[in-house]
Amino acid sequence: MLLVGVMAAVLWGIGAALGTPRRLRWGMIAGLWAGVVLAHFVLPAGHPLRMATGESPALWLMIGGAVAIGLVYRQGLRRLRARSVRGETPRDTAKPLFSETELGRYARHIVLREIGGPGQKSLKQARVLVIGAGGLGSPALLYLAAAGVGTIGVIDDDTVDNSNLQRQVIHRDADIGLPKVQSAMAAMQAQNPHVVVRPYQRRLTPEIAADLFADYDLILDGTDNFTTRYLANAAAVKTSKPLISGALSQWEGQLSVFDPANGTPCYQCIFPETPAPGLAPSCSEAGVLGPLPGVVGAMMAAEAIKVITGAGQALRGEMLIYDALYGESRKIGLSRRENCPICGGRGEKNDQHVAG
Repeated sequence: MLLVGVMAAVLWGIGAALGTPRRLRWGMIAGLWAGVVLAHFVLPAGHPLRMATGESPALWLMIGGAVAIGLVYRQGLRRLRARSVRGETPRDTAKPLFSETELGRYARHIVLREIGGPGQKSLKQARVLVIGAGGLGSPALLYLAAAGVGTIGVIDDDTVDNSNLQRQVIHRDADIGLPKVQSAMAAMQAQNPHVVVRPYQRRLTPEIAADLFADYDLILDGTDNFTTRYLANAAAVKTSKPLISGALSQWEGQLSVFDPANGTPCYQCIFPETPAPGLAPSCSEAGVLGPLPGVVGAMMAAEAIKVITGAGQALRGEMLIYDALYGESRKIGLSRRENCPICGGRGEKNDQHVAG
């Protein structure tokens, strides 16, 4: 044993003096070990070389095994360390769905029993289109982005005007003159850079509506004219997409989830004809309380989250009406209209009910 140790030390010293790489020096010592083991198997018992190196190969085999185990363990640690530097895990090197920043951001959603991790995953994988970046679209877009909806489309052909800023909180004074979709996109990306925003600076038309809706899972209609509302309803029915519709007038707002694919009425079931001129004046004509679009638009975003995650009971077959002047809200039941030209609704009329 002593003789082999001396020889190993001499080999290491000579290699160091000559500047031999450490790997080669360890190779020479490994060769010495192999020679000793071979000698024990080849030379007869009682041979002086065997006597000088321990008589039996068992001890040398144990030493070699221990060194091999140590080398394997060391190599494994190196690989684990390299993976941790690259941000990988030993079992799964695939990119996680959520970053640590996103998990912290959506923590209050994830701890909700009705949403949890699966619900937040559904939100990230969802694609929602919002029609209009005005009073209702402003809060809806901001809250959808904040909630982590993965892809948000917004279509609007208007530009930001000074008169918009009393209620359209997604826009700023510096945005006056900019396309609303660009201003809205900047605000959403500033609020949550983890979502994808798709701006469409144009008016919704019959030529593009169905194809555009087909790219999304859910549609939010925040427009202020009946022409676009009827068009959005028809395209949503044609593509079997749920439609969350909101409307405002002075101090009152209303919203509902129109989803004929799940047995509920469509928008035209409830409003079969455009109101006569003067019966439903626009916000510019009749005025509107500044915070009212925020209340109703936030409710629209809440309904969207419920539809996407399956939490609670969305306003399918119901309309929520909010009166800001007196601080009252109520719900009325809705039913499909027989022979509706859009959804072909059938069904008996439901009794209205009120919820304070």
